[in-house]
Amino acid sequence: MKKHLLVLVVVFSSLISCTQEKTTTYYLIRHAEKDRTDVTNKNPNLNDKGLERAKKWATYFKDINLDAVYSTNYNRTMQTAKPTVESKGLQVLSYSPRKLFDKKFQKETKGKTVLIVGHSNTTPFFANKILGKDKYQQIDDNNNANLYIITVNGSKTSVLLKND
Repeated sequence: MKKHLLVLVVVFSSLISCTQEKTTTYYLIRHAEKDRTDVTNKNPNLNDKGLERAKKWATYFKDINLDAVYSTNYNRTMQTAKPTVESKGLQVLSYSPRKLFDKKFQKETKGKTVLIVGHSNTTPFFANKILGKDKYQQIDDNNNANLYIITVNGSKTSVLLKND
């Protein structure tokens, strides 16, 4: 009898855990201010203001338990992510701006809390892909302060756009 009861408890517990959805939280930011002194440079570094903003992002994420940090493979995005990944003991994971929110990315990030660093033209469109609708337009080129917080729990998705 005890054996059957134990089996029932294990099966019931397994069913409950399988039906519970895991919450996924995405934080999306654009890279910080870049050096614009050489307009021909396609891969500039951050300028002093950008380096300071990158440190401010690390302070913002200090009390947020990030599981992963993704960045495009450009100096300015990786430099924006650097203070945060260093403070968290993480590594920057690369993503392609041509494959926003593909099946592989969704599987890798499901149930996690993730920071994604992108660009004025990729960050809002990445948010749109997660949301499944065209809500946001390209970020103004002088705006490096947007923070999109998207929470996905099963079929429910919510978004908050902050700008400091």
